[in-house]
Amino acid sequence: MFHRLSSPVKAPWSGLKATLTIPESIGALPTHPSVTSFLKRCLDIAGGLVGMLILLILLVPIAIAIQIDNPGPIFYTQIRCGYRGQPFRIWKFRSMVANADDLKHLVENQAQGLIFKNENDPRITRVGRFLRRTSLDEFPQFWNVLRGDMSLVGTRPPTLDEVAQYAPHHWQRLNVKPGLTGRWQAKGRSHIKDFEAIVKMDLDYQAQWSLGHDMTLIWETIGAVVFSRGAC
Repeated sequence: MFHRLSSPVKAPWSGLKATLTIPESIGALPTHPSVTSFLKRCLDIAGGLVGMLILLILLVPIAIAIQIDNPGPIFYTQIRCGYRGQPFRIWKFRSMVANADDLKHLVENQAQGLIFKNENDPRITRVGRFLRRTSLDEFPQFWNVLRGDMSLVGTRPPTLDEVAQYAPHHWQRLNVKPGLTGRWQAKGRSHIKDFEAIVKMDLDYQAQWSLGHDMTLIWETIGAVVFSRGAC
């Protein structure tokens, strides 16, 4: 009932080697129409180009602010699981101290289930809190959108260690491309901390997907960011 990825995927943030066991049932699912939609891909490319233009404008001041506040890398990269469990490298502006991954075990997880959240995470820098509140830390992911690893709208891309603990019904949320935003970000952001509730929102998104629904979620996400609804 299971098959493995052809080779172990090394998780560079922890030195952990993880081999994902992917249920055959995920491969048996019908291809979700959002994955093959030409119009959705056109929207992704258009949005990705706009996002990259804004990123280029903001890159230097954000980089300087990060360095002054907490010297270290400008970008944070991590291996995440994308469509049907395929690994890809995600990009963000660094919003935590440089050795944040080594300190994760010292921080209480306030979420329920297979996600990690702490509203007052002490690893987040002063500049990082601003970047997260305004979602500017996510702007490098427009590069992932242009590459096709992600879409503007989809499901939150989970980490390898999260997916390694998935029950069979959790895998269905990965039957669409991971999104820069989605129902969880647009409707609740950090206020929703129950993983099973997030899974339900992801599956509802798949059931109700349309290009118009994507555009509505993008608009709602912009509103959530501008008015800091659910920001941590």
